[in-house]
Amino acid sequence: MSSMLEKMGVTVDQNDLKVKNVAAVMVTATLPPFAKRGNTIDVLVSSIGDASSLQGGTLMLTPLKGVDGNIYAVAQGPVNVGGFSIGGSSATAVKNFPTVGRVLSGAIIEREVPNAFSDRPVVMFSLHTPDFNTAARIVDSINAQLGETYARAKDPGTIEVRVPPQYIGNTVPLLASLSDLEVEPDNDAKVVINERTGTVVMGAQVRISTIAIAHGNLSIVVKESLDTSQPLPLSDGQTVVSPNTAINVQEGGNKLMVVPQGVSIGQVVNALNALGVTPRDLIAIFQAIKAAGALQADLEVI
Repeated sequence: MSSMLEKMGVTVDQNDLKVKNVAAVMVTATLPPFAKRGNTIDVLVSSIGDASSLQGGTLMLTPLKGVDGNIYAVAQGPVNVGGFSIGGSSATAVKNFPTVGRVLSGAIIEREVPNAFSDRPVVMFSLHTPDFNTAARIVDSINAQLGETYARAKDPGTIEVRVPPQYIGNTVPLLASLSDLEVEPDNDAKVVINERTGTVVMGAQVRISTIAIAHGNLSIVVKESLDTSQPLPLSDGQTVVSPNTAINVQEGGNKLMVVPQGVSIGQVVNALNALGVTPRDLIAIFQAIKAAGALQADLEVI
């Protein structure tokens, strides 16, 4: 606080300062693509000290540096906190995280990231999920749109498009036309299992080979009891204690069901529902089908 006031031309003795309402914070922001000087962005303010709340606080002028050490934006403004913290000597009430807040449009961009977007002879597309079939479909769709072979797949996750002569120096209309193309992505056959919650999610491409499934619950209950025989009063008899054990065994009556090869996901679900399985049982069944080599999909346990 003393250092900040000195930079503003105010000299104050450090011993005279009371900083109970001052918080040390970390300020972060994400610089969007094609950001220009003078644009504003939101910043996230997080307490890094012992402050209990940032409610009603104001962020002082803060330079935001990149990993290269250059200042790209400066932030300042009131902090918006989506919570509160109140309490007394024996009880407190806290909602959300009052030590974290946002300054809406609180940072002004001072430095632009250099780019030569319109002068590029080649444009690269990066797929979120690399896939050979999806990449091939995108290449075919782009070439059909441009009328010639301008696109090619460098690998399953990268599409390279040569800028046609009529778009050189003006690639924005080119990308605008390509962004409207609809391509159906190819999804891998996968079964995702969450054993903690009993959740099973299957993709539409899941297939199984011909297999017979039988599932039944076996319940065994063993109950121990003691039978006591008391002698008559004033007799010479003795108390007799004899153990008694009762065993009850119950087993589900589900029959063996044959699931044919290559059925769809809907038929698999209907067949398993006919067995009366629960999601927990379904996990064990899919693990057994995978162990038998009949599941034509990846089994992922999370």
